[in-house]
Amino acid sequence: MATPTQKLSDAGVSIWLDDLSRERLTSGNLQELIDTKNVVGVTTNPSIFAAALSNGAAYAEQMKKLAAEGTEAEAAGFAAMIDDVRDACDVFAPIYEATQGFDGRVSIEVSPLLAREAAATLAQAKELYSAVGRENVMIKIPATEEGLEPIAEALGEGISVNVTLIFSLERYRAVINAYLLGLEKALENGKDLSKIHSVASFFVSRVDTEIDARLEAIGTDEALALRGKAGVANARLAFEVYEQAFSSERWARLEAAGANRQRPLWASTGVKNPAYPDTLYVTEIAAPGTVNTMPEATLNATFDHAEVAGNTIEGTYEEATTILNQLEAVGISYNDVVEKLETEGVEKFEVSWKELLETVTAALADSR
Repeated sequence: MATPTQKLSDAGVSIWLDDLSRERLTSGNLQELIDTKNVVGVTTNPSIFAAALSNGAAYAEQMKKLAAEGTEAEAAGFAAMIDDVRDACDVFAPIYEATQGFDGRVSIEVSPLLAREAAATLAQAKELYSAVGRENVMIKIPATEEGLEPIAEALGEGISVNVTLIFSLERYRAVINAYLLGLEKALENGKDLSKIHSVASFFVSRVDTEIDARLEAIGTDEALALRGKAGVANARLAFEVYEQAFSSERWARLEAAGANRQRPLWASTGVKNPAYPDTLYVTEIAAPGTVNTMPEATLNATFDHAEVAGNTIEGTYEEATTILNQLEAVGISYNDVVEKLETEGVEKFEVSWKELLETVTAALADSR
């Protein structure tokens, strides 16, 4: 009998793990998840690395060496991250080769402190790509308004990009435009388009968390009946945007030149509300050509008991539109929600980044 994660893979969904640490690499756990639970990629973010680096034992030797060299905290933090990402890229190299670059991917994120600075974001994206030195690395750049230009520029230089922190359909359209613009630049620059890949990380659970709180504050039966529906509806409509964008004449010209589609990646797929099924953001937004990046708890739940029913997005657009319209009707502004979520998303990563730097500073001090 095929496991639920195998069924999900068979349905065309790539399972990526939303976690990376040195301990996971050195213990063989990452390879085990590849072998047993159909994991074909890894994503990371500042929160994940802050948690990993708080485990001083795994990084003690490297911190001691960096301390002796007088390395500053941010450079030391990046040095540790880059080593982990490079090693993970090597673990995933066979999958990268077997899937012609679609999977076997490992992401590393530019500093969230640069989220509103286009030029600095691009410069760091290029530095990280060069420092990791592996073709299967993806550089994560947030989808702030200021992030759109460096996304296109990085792609134009042949760097594969994971666009993160997407909450709204309008911003997602702008992200796809940046991707197509980047491919057009790459074509002008003589790059091999078949080697350039990208995913657009569309966040799911945070939408429900924010909207559910507003629905509960309203408190009417009509409002309460809409709880737990917005995240899935928003993601399903994002997939409709994806289908429309990649059936255009503009895309057809790039595809003829060897370009790959920018795949939707469902992020923030851990269920926050225990009243909801713990695989909600896996089974309800499954479709061929998507990626679902899961925290380990969600991966384990999916492997254990997810009921995979093939494509659960096809034919849902009318229902999803109705849900968003009903939310507006009870007094919830979609635009206000997604703007707040983007601002909070950047702020949360900034906090995690500062915590990471504090952890590294302490580790360096202890090593001196």
